[in-house]
Formats: sequence, C-alpha cells, structure tokens
Amino acid sequence: MSNLSELLPAGGAAKEFEAVASGTLSNGQTVALNSDGTVSAVGFSSTSISQNVGTETQFQNGNPEFNSAVFDVASGKVVIAYRDALNLSYGKAVVGTVSGDTISFGTPVTFLTATASNTTACYDPVAEKVVVFYTAGLTGYAIVGTVSGTSISFGSAATYSTQNPAYTSASFDTSAGKTVTAFMAQGGSNYATAIVGTVSGTSISFGSAVVFRSANTQEFACVYDTNANKTVICYRESSVTGAGEGIVGTVSGTSISFGTAVQFDTAPVTVVRGAYDSSTNQVICAYTKSTVKVVLGTVAGTSISFGAIVSAPTSNTSAWNSVCYDSNVNKIVLTYAYGAASPYANGTIATGTVAGTTLTFASPEATFNPTTKSEHIAVVYDSTNKKSVVAYGENNASGEALVFQAAGTASVSNASSFIGITQEAIADTATGKVTPQGGVNTSVSSLTTGSDYYVQDDGTLSTTVSSVPAGRALSTTSILLEG
Repeated sequence: MSNLSELLPAGGAAKEFEAVASGTLSNGQTVALNSDGTVSAVGFSSTSISQNVGTETQFQNGNPEFNSAVFDVASGKVVIAYRDALNLSYGKAVVGTVSGDTISFGTPVTFLTATASNTTACYDPVAEKVVVFYTAGLTGYAIVGTVSGTSISFGSAATYSTQNPAYTSASFDTSAGKTVTAFMAQGGSNYATAIVGTVSGTSISFGSAVVFRSANTQEFACVYDTNANKTVICYRESSVTGAGEGIVGTVSGTSISFGTAVQFDTAPVTVVRGAYDSSTNQVICAYTKSTVKVVLGTVAGTSISFGAIVSAPTSNTSAWNSVCYDSNVNKIVLTYAYGAASPYANGTIATGTVAGTTLTFASPEATFNPTTKSEHIAVVYDSTNKKSVVAYGENNASGEALVFQAAGTASVSNASSFIGITQEAIADTATGKVTPQGGVNTSVSSLTTGSDYYVQDDGTLSTTVSSVPAGRALSTTSILLEG
C-alpha cells in the first residue's frame, strides 16, 4: 500500500451521511440501520422466546438403534448416525436441515454393509468433518464423513480397537485438535479405555489405547470442557456397586492421561450421557437411577468436583435419556422416555436453568410422541438455527426427529444490519455524521495496517472472521469500509 489514494473510491475520504441516533453513540462506534431509518450501536439486545415442540419428521423407515446426533457447524446441518435394526442392522447416517420449527432429511447413507453396534459420533471443527465410531464383529472402527448439501460421504474405515469395544462415546478436544473416544474393552477384561484420534482429510489415525480404570466399566459419556481444555469422562462403575464416577483427561500429542476419579452417585446408575454448559463452564452429566437425574461437574486442573444431584420433574421410571446445552437461552435440554407401553410412552423434554452450581428444572415438561414407544433418544443443539433437534426410534418401526425451541431470554445481535461507523459522538435522538460502506473512517483506533476487519456480534472490530465484513485498515486509526 504505497499510496492511500490508490485504495480510495472516488471521493471516498469524504463519504459520510447524517444519521439520527437511537441511543447515545460514541465516536468510532459501529452502527446498524433500524427499520425507522435511525441508527443504533451494533450489539446485543434481549428478546423473549417461547417454548415450542415441532412436528416430527421421519428420517428412517425402520427402527434406528444406538442413535447419535451431532451438529456440523461448517454446513449448518445435523447428522444422525445409527444402526438400522430392521434392515440388516447396517450402519447408516443421514443429514438433517432445520428450517424454522421443522427438519427435513436427505437420503440415508450406508457406511457399513454389515451389522454395526455401539454407534456414536463427534464433530471435528478443525477438519470440518463428522467422525462416526462403531463396532463390527469384535473390532472398533472410525470413519470420517463429509457433509455436502443434504448428503454425507465417507472415507475409508480405520481400526481404533480390536478388543470388541462397547458403550462407546466420543468428543473433540479443540485445544489439541483431536478426537477422544472412551469405551469398555470387552476383549480387555471389560476395562475402561480411551484413545486419541487425528483426522487428516477423509482419514483418521489413532495413538495407543490408555486404560483409565482397571475394572469392569460401562455407560460412558465423553465431554470436552472448553474452559479447562480437558476431556471429562463420566461412567458407570459396574463391577463394584454400579456407582457413577467422573474423571478428567488431558490430551498430549496422540495420548491421554488421567487424574483421579470422583464419584457423583453411589449406585446403581445407567444410561450415562453428557454435555457442556458454556455459560457456567460446567460439565452436565445426565443419567438414569430409576428416574432421570442430572449432576453438574466443575473441572480444576486434573480433577473434577460434582454438585448436588437434581431429579428431572417426573416420578416415572425412564429407560432412555440424552442431554444438550442451548447456548442461545442458556438452558439445559434434557430428553427422556420410558420405553414402555402407554401411558408411560411419552417422549419428554425438560429444560433446566443453572445459577452458579444450582440447577432447577422448569415444570411442566414438554412431551412428544404421546401414543407410541420412544427409544434410543439423542438430542443435539443446532447453533446456526439456535434450536435443539431430538432424534429417536418410534415403536420399533421408524426413526423420527423434531425441532425443539427452549423458552427463555436470548441476546440477539443486530450486526447483520451494520451500515457504518460514527465520525463523532452523537447524543440520543441527535443527528451526527456516519461513514457508510465505501468510505474511510478515521475515528477508530488500535488497528493493524493492511489487515481485514470484521464486525463482531458485540459491535467490536476484529480480524476474527464473521459474517459481516467491515473493511481494511489503512492505518492504526483509519479503515476503508467495504462498499
């Protein structure tokens, strides 16, 4: 950039317009255009959202088992991996697209033309791939999936265990850029085992398996703590009392090491599932102990402490459960069903609110699928559409899914209406000068010359890529706004 004039549009340095402020604006403030023609500071405002249960949509004509649902951030799609129990038990995956309160599906893709069991999946945001884990015969495999449109294609399967893995669960360590898979090695004395995987293109490779509990262990829930940069594994200590425990793992290279296990419930626990509360930085562990229960865990170093156990707002015995976290309204979304004949067949959704280390559930619960049995439930949060998707098997006959909107107060950004940057401070309802797109603003500060800047949801300018480009820094205090 030898000459500033070479970068400017004709008359660019003088481009400005007079705008009426809605709210007090500072000099150098990013502003959004309102529907009434005024401008406001780019940032968040609160909006109230009502609860809604969408209409179910079939994704599989045949009973799906070992359902696992993940959200592919790059494509903005939900991927459900499962075993098609009524069609030779083949391993399949299907891509779902959320629109409003509905979800539609592409054609299911078969990734294994043989019996698949212990199917689970995680999303690798670094490689932008979905990784599906499954057991075939006595061997555990992983396969990398690439979403394109409404379909998914897979690379070649890689072996992660020859010890007949069961109760498999997987998560992704964003700090290390690795997958972490926990399982019971049935060919290895039923010990609790974990292994680290690295995705490259459409392939995945693994380090050496690590035993973290030398006893019969089942029902794993693998969760990544983005605040502590640790992987937490919750599980059932089945060989002693069936107690529930959690343990913290640290990934280094292609291996993982563990701290000391901590008990969260005495016994007996089953159907252990997990998620992460990014608002309070706590691990969510959901499990069944006759009824569905939830406990929150806080990681410190290589250890974890658990809070009080909270029961879901029902007294009925549950057979299935799954949990995710809705970061838009900061709610835990807990799904469960009883897997028995009516009247206990209802699929159920409870929403929980965390304050500090205290969890409370709203009542009454939401219900779905009221007349037939719901089983093999999985729930995932769609961060693009800011809603949860519940997938489940219906009465041993079909795979269904629906969109769930949790009630609450959400912070909504107006960044998409970005119109320019103020050239001066403007009082509320007063008129002042704004540099529009295509002009040069000299009221900013702390920029890096030559770098491209983007408007963030909170109104700040950053080199972090967002959906709203701002422009290129001409100096530390001036920016050419995109036209």
